[in-house]
Amino acid sequence: MLKRTPLFSAHQRLGGKLIEFGGWEMPVQYTSIVDEHLCVRRAAGIFDISHMGELFVSGSGAADFLNRCLTNDIRKLAIGQGQYTLLCQENGGVVDDLYAYRLDTELYLLILNASRIDVDVAWFQARLAALPELSGTTVLDPASDRFGAFAVQGPRVVEYIDRLFPGGSQGGTSVSKPSELKKNQVAAWTVSVEAVWVARTGYTGEDGFEIIAPSGLTEALWDQALEQGRSVGQQPCGLGARDTLRTEVCFPLYGHELDEVTTPIEAGLTVFVSSDKGPFTGSEVLARQKLEGTQKRLVAFRMTEKSPPPRPGYPVWAAGAPVGIAVSGTQSPSLQNGIGLAYVPPAVAEPGTVVEIEVRGRRFAAEIVRKPLYRKVVKTP
Repeated sequence: MLKRTPLFSAHQRLGGKLIEFGGWEMPVQYTSIVDEHLCVRRAAGIFDISHMGELFVSGSGAADFLNRCLTNDIRKLAIGQGQYTLLCQENGGVVDDLYAYRLDTELYLLILNASRIDVDVAWFQARLAALPELSGTTVLDPASDRFGAFAVQGPRVVEYIDRLFPGGSQGGTSVSKPSELKKNQVAAWTVSVEAVWVARTGYTGEDGFEIIAPSGLTEALWDQALEQGRSVGQQPCGLGARDTLRTEVCFPLYGHELDEVTTPIEAGLTVFVSSDKGPFTGSEVLARQKLEGTQKRLVAFRMTEKSPPPRPGYPVWAAGAPVGIAVSGTQSPSLQNGIGLAYVPPAVAEPGTVVEIEVRGRRFAAEIVRKPLYRKVVKTP
């Protein structure tokens, strides 16, 4: 039985095409993936992200506990700040990639991938049980069923976001309105006597906000955001556009770029692995890979001749031999050609390297390029 988010009825009313994703019934598109993708790049889009998990960690030992589990340094976070981080096994393989927000002095919120919620929670609980010296720490039961969430993304979202949450924040970062939040900051506003958290992060390469609300408030807030966003050309968007948008800017997706046999160093996420905070799960392996290098590297590629769209699982060839595998691939609506991400040996990983992507038994020319594949053009007066 597939799970449904608090916005399921809204997706039905809006004509969303629903599919299974990570055990949830989610909209893949409403109009078309290309239309929704370009709307986010040019104006604004709104996405249901209620399928993602919320896990609260609290107590006097919470920061120490999280620093022993996660790759990034949680001590860098002031109240109201967040960071991208990863949860690894002892061998350095990625259990999940997630966002960690510091909501208060001893309270942290972790945003988990939908397909990894149960795995993550079990991992954290087992790790805490093995650290009796951190008895002042609590990993609360998953709050995913009690919360819904949606993201508003695009260059024009900032034009209406303040109308959704008038007045100053009541928790997290102290701001007089949501548009004052900076990248990776989070703050709370009171709606119907309940706290609603607004974060400024994003998974599309565009400016935008995530709204995390109690389940009973989520649909009403979604409807308000949908209505307010009409003035800037906002459209509801599905998982299809979310995937093409994140691929263009080379953001990883668990199960594609990341898994339990791939490390953050191999995935090009070294900047999110803190080497000077003390030991954490997998730190010895990751430190060694930083020093000695890896056997495979995640690269971006673009097709240099007309071809069918590249897809995950397609072989990558170089000098007449198969050398790697594509883990993401699509026809880029912004760049109007085939693009993707692949794991290849270091010798093939330099930008400018000519490769071929095998598509249904035929090989088509491509080139390794610098990440991200898509870069916003900033217009100057």
